[in-house]
Amino acid sequence: MRIGIDLGGTKIEGIALDDAGRVLARRRVATPRGDYAGTLAAIVALVRGIESATGDRGTVGVGIPGALSRLTGLVKNANSTWLNGTPLPGDLEAALGRPVRLANDADCFALSEAVDGAGRGERVVFGVILGTGVGGGIVVDGRLLEGPNAIAGEWGHNPLPLPDENDLPLRPCYCGRAGCIETYLCGPALQRERAIDGDEAAMARYEARLARSLAGVINLLDPDVIVLGGGVSNVDRLYANVPRLWQAHVFSDQVATRLAKHEHGDSSGVRGAAWLWGGVPAD
Repeated sequence: MRIGIDLGGTKIEGIALDDAGRVLARRRVATPRGDYAGTLAAIVALVRGIESATGDRGTVGVGIPGALSRLTGLVKNANSTWLNGTPLPGDLEAALGRPVRLANDADCFALSEAVDGAGRGERVVFGVILGTGVGGGIVVDGRLLEGPNAIAGEWGHNPLPLPDENDLPLRPCYCGRAGCIETYLCGPALQRERAIDGDEAAMARYEARLARSLAGVINLLDPDVIVLGGGVSNVDRLYANVPRLWQAHVFSDQVATRLAKHEHGDSSGVRGAAWLWGGVPAD
């Protein structure tokens, strides 16, 4: 049995999967915002509750809204800021009495969709989160790519390509820089533009920005499929319009990369956390 935990800013979800990817148990609690000790205790209680419900003991994977520093082993870059600088992996392992694997929540999304979702059977999968923030994850041959700096797939903090008059002045980002892709493509940014300019104008600009940004990913990574997740991914027109627009920015005479909608929806993150312990669902 594989247990996955999705540590979000407002909720913590836990799931148990069998070897075929079937859900054995699922639980959800509110996140103790601003309270590291409370967050740790909530995760431990979720794992123990799932194991009590199933009568089994499982491996534990956790998706977090940040990353682990290769230098210190502590959490970094988390927008749930009370996690930053904490030894979350070690504390969880001590509390649960077993190894625990942690990964960025966008990485978990990508892994879930690559293993048994919209990217199943593809060699290179780029998973994209278009939600409160903008994240990404890379899976190659069924294995999550993290990189020596633990930032593989963090396309949201690259500069927006080819900004035009509608994109200027460059928008400030919480990371301390300006003009990051995230500041233009996150859900709140789209909502603000819709409120000001209406749906059609805002969506046309959004699609053009997304196409330029994903073209850069295609030029560097050349993935078989790009899978979208997060709230904005539910806008169906993206899947027809963005591939049409990205052609002009990709360094190729044709683009075979597919743009696909997630299959597991809000469950992708927690399922991917469970799959951090590897394996391919049995038929």
